[in-house]
Amino acid sequence: MPTGTPNGNRGGLIHLVAGKMRELIVSGEWPVGSRIPTEPELVVQTGVGRNTIREAVQSLVHAGLLQRRQGSGTYVIATSELPTAINRQFAGALQRDVLEVRQALEMVSAALAAKRRNPAQVTHLRSLLEARAQAVQGGDLDQMVGADTALHLYIAKVAGNPVLEELYATVLDAVTENIRFNFLLQDRDDSGHERMVEAIAEGDTALAAERIEHYLQSRIDALPSQQSRAED
Repeated sequence: MPTGTPNGNRGGLIHLVAGKMRELIVSGEWPVGSRIPTEPELVVQTGVGRNTIREAVQSLVHAGLLQRRQGSGTYVIATSELPTAINRQFAGALQRDVLEVRQALEMVSAALAAKRRNPAQVTHLRSLLEARAQAVQGGDLDQMVGADTALHLYIAKVAGNPVLEELYATVLDAVTENIRFNFLLQDRDDSGHERMVEAIAEGDTALAAERIEHYLQSRIDALPSQQSRAED
């Protein structure tokens, strides 16, 4: 890490130290889940003042890469600022807007899953579908949301595109809250999910995309007026 103040500019030094910390996170030298060195240790390692270290760390906390835990230390929680930026964008978003984003992502996921699925994956999809049905029958909201989310996330995995899977995982918090919202509207019908899984199992890419589009459009059409917006 750098020592000294570049051009006497403390703001620039904070930015430089934060950048070096970010490199340690991205490279995996500070892996996700690990506790970073303490402030005194970082002062020794960098040769800069404690206030500079504190502000550099705080900038990475704000970016969503680090998290301070009272009485425990500061931990790495992400390697990219993208999830934090996206989740901030989703905060307070209308459910209609979230559903439209889900349509865009999940139609592609379903079509690719139908194209690339293997027998073992189809078996697991059906088991996730059954788990969803059992959760709905049991009536526990958290279990229903968890089972539904697991099914949609696995379809993104079966799609076989790691960029798409990562993108879906990035917006998963918003998707999960949307699923919860849908259940609170009494959306407990399994038929749409059953038809989608069967289309994937049959390898029908167009039908798989059509069925998830139809299902999510039905959720858009059922929205209360305060969760929708005027059309342009």
